[in-house]
Amino acid sequence: LEDPVEDRPASFVDTAAVVPGLIVEARYAGSHNFVGRPIDGYEAPRCLLTRPAANALAQVAGDLAAHDLKIKVFDCYRPTRAVADFVHWARDLDDTRGKREFYPDVDKRTLFRDGYIASQSGHSRGSTVDLTLVHADGQELDMGTPFDFFSPRSWPDAPIGRSAEENRALLAAAMRRRGFRPYDKEWWHFTLADEPYPSTYFNF
Repeated sequence: LEDPVEDRPASFVDTAAVVPGLIVEARYAGSHNFVGRPIDGYEAPRCLLTRPAANALAQVAGDLAAHDLKIKVFDCYRPTRAVADFVHWARDLDDTRGKREFYPDVDKRTLFRDGYIASQSGHSRGSTVDLTLVHADGQELDMGTPFDFFSPRSWPDAPIGRSAEENRALLAAAMRRRGFRPYDKEWWHFTLADEPYPSTYFNF
C-alpha cells in the first residue's frame, strides 16, 4: 500500500536558502540518473533537508570556502514514494537504459542483494545528503567515480588513485567535522549523526 502524501513539515527547509553558494543538481528530478527518467515524488529540482542538517551543511560550506571550494548536492530529502519507484524499476529487468553509465559491471538482478538499492532509504528521514565538491568555477573535483556509480570502486576507501583518494578524504573530513557520518558503500553519501527524525520516513 502506498504511503499517503503528507504536507511538508515546518522543520524542513530549502537548503539552497541556507547554504552559501550551494549548487543543486537534483539528479532524480531529471533524466540523468540510473533509471533514465524523473523519479516519482521529485516535483522540482530542490534540496530539502531538516533544519539541523541544512545548518550543519552551511557550516561545512563555510569551512570549504576557505579552500575556494563549494558544495554540489545531487540528492537530499527523498520521499518514500520515490524509493518505491526505485524498487518498482529494479524489478523490471528489461529496463536497462542507465546501465552503460551507472552500473556497467553489475547485473540488475543483484542490485538489492548487493546493497545498491534498498526498500527504505535514510534520505526519507530528511538528514541525509548526496554531494561532491567543486572548484570556484563549478568544475567537480575528481572523486574516482561519478555519483551513483554502482561499483566497489565507489566505496570511500577503494584504491582509485592518489588524487581522487585525497579528494574523497577531504570531503569526508569536512563532513565529519560538522557532525555527518559517512556510508561505507558510497563516497558521496552522508547522514547527520544527531538527526532529528532517526526513525521517521516522510512522504511529503
